[in-house]
Amino acid sequence: MAATQPSDQSAMGGTGAHGSRVRAYLELFRLPNVFTAMADVFMGYLFTHSDLANWPVFVLLLASSSGLYAAGMVLNDVFDFDVDARDRPQRPLPSGRIALARARRLGMALLIAGVAAGWLAAALAGQWWPGLVATLLALAVLAYDGGVKQTPAAPLVMGGCRFLNVLLGMSAMAGAWHAVHWVVAGGIGLYIAGVTWFARTEAGASSRWQLGLATLVIGAGLVVLAAFPSQADAELAAVSWPRYAASPAAHVLLGDGGGGPAVQQRWYLFWCVLGALITWRCLRAVAQPEPLHVQAAVKHCILSLIVLDAAVCWAVRGGFWAVVILLLLAPAMLLGRWIYST
Repeated sequence: MAATQPSDQSAMGGTGAHGSRVRAYLELFRLPNVFTAMADVFMGYLFTHSDLANWPVFVLLLASSSGLYAAGMVLNDVFDFDVDARDRPQRPLPSGRIALARARRLGMALLIAGVAAGWLAAALAGQWWPGLVATLLALAVLAYDGGVKQTPAAPLVMGGCRFLNVLLGMSAMAGAWHAVHWVVAGGIGLYIAGVTWFARTEAGASSRWQLGLATLVIGAGLVVLAAFPSQADAELAAVSWPRYAASPAAHVLLGDGGGGPAVQQRWYLFWCVLGALITWRCLRAVAQPEPLHVQAAVKHCILSLIVLDAAVCWAVRGGFWAVVILLLLAPAMLLGRWIYST
């Protein structure tokens, strides 16, 4: 996806050649967005575990997700080299700050490292799901960068990547996944499918009706996430959740005790406000479909993933872990002022 670029001085900034080289790699990785991938894994892991006691597995899942995301960003620019040389010559590869061959090797190395971390997590967890999900995610990344992104299926595949990323965080759980796990991962995937559709023509003139439909898909993803507690079936509410949930809010939202309707109403009101805050930039871009507004909306939606992950985590783990996830916003936003992120 195209980006809102820093000024020429900023893009080439740093203090000399070394600073420029470091910045070039951070731009190539889209480093601010890596924290959104980490938030997905944080949420997925805490959705299925009460804490980070088995921290080696968690760290490996986090490394797998981060490596695969960075690989996707690098390989995206590798495959788009000719297009970027024509339309975005200031990017790291066409500007010559990083050699194309080196970026290709780096992208593949990150992809392999991400899959390897997933399988190592599988070995430590004593089950093969983390390795399998990491492998599927790597294949989806290659498919998207290798040509799918030029087709109408691009939003679906990118949404599938985020869907798998959330499942990667959930993959070390004991026992089988239930409906609610698929619903939460699917809500994140649907949201990102809408964001990807919204961003398809962000570098040029965008169609109002396509932006509008994409906004509806984004909204649908938010609705799915807001409604996930009601999707838990009777068996999950009665058996699995008491084993995992550490937050009283989880039992209230699932209807098995606590403050009842009042808390549920506050939960849905919270999601209405959150949805309005996320979509208003999209609606502004629909009204004024210039690149400046479209790119701002895309950046806002991507960073909002951290907030969505924190909100889901709050429902099942309480405020402490939700705040931990929200803290990922700080480096993402600070780095986003220095490095383009879309």
